[in-house]
Amino acid sequence: MTAGAILILAASALTIVAVPLALGLAGALSARRTPGDRAAIAGSWRLTAASTLFYVLAFNLTFFIQELLLVLPKALTPGLRPTLFHNNHSWEGTNPLAGLFQGTGALAALSVGLFCLWLLGRPRERSDGTRLFLYWMAYCGCFMALPQVVIGSLSPGSDVGMAMGYLHFGETARVGAGLLALGLMPVIALQLRRPALELAHAREHIEGPGSRARFVFRVITLPALLATALVLPFRVPRELIEVLVVPLLVLLAGAPWIQAGAWRVREVRANGTSTAPSLAYLFAAVVGLLLLFQLVLRPGIRFY
Repeated sequence: MTAGAILILAASALTIVAVPLALGLAGALSARRTPGDRAAIAGSWRLTAASTLFYVLAFNLTFFIQELLLVLPKALTPGLRPTLFHNNHSWEGTNPLAGLFQGTGALAALSVGLFCLWLLGRPRERSDGTRLFLYWMAYCGCFMALPQVVIGSLSPGSDVGMAMGYLHFGETARVGAGLLALGLMPVIALQLRRPALELAHAREHIEGPGSRARFVFRVITLPALLATALVLPFRVPRELIEVLVVPLLVLLAGAPWIQAGAWRVREVRANGTSTAPSLAYLFAAVVGLLLLFQLVLRPGIRFY
């Protein structure tokens, strides 16, 4: 194992595990020392359910956009005949540009994520449903893309690794790209704390460090955990590792930072609206998307 790979793995352990854990423990100690930070109700379970379903929609829409943008450039390239599936894509033929175009999916996902993050930060009145949808599209776009850069810095055979190979990235450039991606993960995750807390309907839900942590767990962390299991039916049949690895990476890359850092947000306003998203419509949308994945995309759509 090279020194660069060891550096990336060590930085990954710090970024994904050690630092969020230390930050979360500091928050727990702060909550215990704060007078009056009693165990307030953390928010509606209806909002938890809606957030879970929005995560499922956002994850699979982002994955579809990623795979579609992996396929379209190849479809326009002479000598390549790509096919889009529900959980992957493939192609026949050869062209040197195929390696470069293995990076377009991650680029598309990151672009969608950053655009939704920008929309989320604009001062505009929106319903809870719209804000949750933008929130999870921002989250899934960014945290589906950035881990791929880290993996690409370690594995030349991965999608982003192949794009780096086409661009003639040496070890220094690969390690630099991986470290940059790791550095962006907490930056983006911490930007997502305030929009999450602003979903609160009452000030007492987010008044102290402990109540803020509980609210984020109820509305963000728990839904992300539940939704990670719910996205699996969209990805089968495939090897178990391929079914599990992407949802787990998206979960672990951002949710720990949002949860661990929620207690530190100051001067946040409870801007939740009284109109809760319709769970029936959300559930119908999830089922409809699952049918689209399994009945239309699973057999494969040829782009030639």
